[in-house]
Amino acid sequence: HSFDGDKESFVGSYGDWSLPRAVKDGQCQNHQGKWGDGIASLQLKITLAAGAETEITFTLGAAGHRDQAEALIKKYRSAGSSHAELTRVKEAWKKRIDPLWVETPDPSFDLLTNIWLKYQAISCRLWGRAAYYQQSGAYGFRDQLQDSQIFLPLHPERTAKQIRMHAAHQFKDGSVYHWWHPFTDTGLHNTVSDNLLWLPFLIAEYLKETNHWDLLREAIPFVDDPESAPLWEHCRRAMQRALAWRSDRGLPLIGAHDWNDGLNAVGTQMKGESVWMGHFLHKILREWDIIAEKSGLTEPFSFCAAEAEKIKAAVNEHGWDGMWYWRATKDNGEKIGSASCEQGKIYLNAQTWSVIGGTAPRDRARTCMEQVEKYLDREFGPILFWPAYTSVDPDIGYLSRYAPGRRENGGLYTHAGTWAIQAETLLGRGDHAYAMYKRFNPIDRGKDPDLYQVEPYVTPGNVDGPDSPQYGRGGWTWYTGSAAWLFHVSLNSILGIQATYEGLRVAPCIPKNWPGFKVTRRFRNAIYHIQVQNPRGVESGVAAIFIDGVPLTRTGADAEWILPVFPAESTHEVRVKMG
Repeated sequence: HSFDGDKESFVGSYGDWSLPRAVKDGQCQNHQGKWGDGIASLQLKITLAAGAETEITFTLGAAGHRDQAEALIKKYRSAGSSHAELTRVKEAWKKRIDPLWVETPDPSFDLLTNIWLKYQAISCRLWGRAAYYQQSGAYGFRDQLQDSQIFLPLHPERTAKQIRMHAAHQFKDGSVYHWWHPFTDTGLHNTVSDNLLWLPFLIAEYLKETNHWDLLREAIPFVDDPESAPLWEHCRRAMQRALAWRSDRGLPLIGAHDWNDGLNAVGTQMKGESVWMGHFLHKILREWDIIAEKSGLTEPFSFCAAEAEKIKAAVNEHGWDGMWYWRATKDNGEKIGSASCEQGKIYLNAQTWSVIGGTAPRDRARTCMEQVEKYLDREFGPILFWPAYTSVDPDIGYLSRYAPGRRENGGLYTHAGTWAIQAETLLGRGDHAYAMYKRFNPIDRGKDPDLYQVEPYVTPGNVDGPDSPQYGRGGWTWYTGSAAWLFHVSLNSILGIQATYEGLRVAPCIPKNWPGFKVTRRFRNAIYHIQVQNPRGVESGVAAIFIDGVPLTRTGADAEWILPVFPAESTHEVRVKMG
């Protein structure tokens, strides 16, 4: 009957959403225009007799030309066509998300893990690559590689596809595009230090999930060289490039920045160091020392073990600040994330990754996480650092230009928060890990919509920290890498059902008051129905496992509990007793 395509026309000058002019007047204005504040409002006039009902279908779409648009309109006007299409959509999503399903005592955990985290990572991050706060459509080298972890227990062949795509956007010197646009393949080539390492990181995760070692020998071209090289060579060059970017003290250089984009002025002269990069690089070198042995590529990767030890020694000799690891040094040598700093004294990632990366000795690992709990883990989750910067520091970067407590300036950065959960589980602290999870679980946070203010079903990129007047307010929803990571950590770290090269490791780290949980998981095309029981109320530790009623044996008290790999398409019942 009528429409409005402009917000001012619909709401009215100085109007209010609670009573828009169009509703008050009973009439839209049929106003549109390129330069307005665009909305979509459609008005229909319907007369219903008592007890009658009618159904209206709105169709929103895109077409290459008018004839195609008219054909689509006619198609969905026919009786039942919209319902049939909706059914097909639901069935398609069911196939995508069903291979992994969990049942725990926490319905919000289940809803996120089973549906929403998968949907957010796939539809927004991997497919759309755009949302309310970012509309670029570009592929981030590190971003979509991490996002593709979502497919590992669902459809790992899609992770492999993502790996191949990113490898083809690496330069022959081992460096990579920071991001690139599809079709044109134009991108940004810079000295961001961590980007190139996510390729070997994800390949290691893929190999654990699939045992498809042939992937390493697939030939992929470089951006600047049509000659193809096996994928393992792409990984070797990435690690060698990262190792070449080191200071005289043996610490990795931060370059244009590392994972934290907001530190984009710290190392522009290629002198600033990154302790976080040391933890990260150490983990990858250790992983590839194992991969080299298993794949027969020991000679090309003979450097991994020795270089890992050098990195670990340098981080512990130079990066330890007394009670925690400092975060970085500026080009002039000044520390960031040190007790000597007035602002930004302690950074989260330098602590959590000392545990994840295996660089911290056990006593330091516990000390680090105790400091995280003391200074960083707040009411709405672990903040990125403390205290926030209250004035611009041109030698740090744009994070100090945010208002205190906003985004990277002392807020909860959800992506980093997921790593804090992982670190807690690696120390066996299930109560701590789950309490941290609950503090920034969007479903729980959404129970206070006036404070949280964002969708309660997708992870936000950030939540305002304690130095913000809007402490606890969410922001930058949908387009955030935290969705895939929260899924990954929920399954692998809290529930502890982890893919390894040998099989599925079972190592739950849960709150003591959970009586148990269930996981249905596809692994190498076999189906595992896993039921975990926790009769003694422990946080971690497995006492016994029965597979199809037969007890699983392990050699040595310290040996891990690894479920065997079963033939494809077989189904098995697994009962796990913690204690």
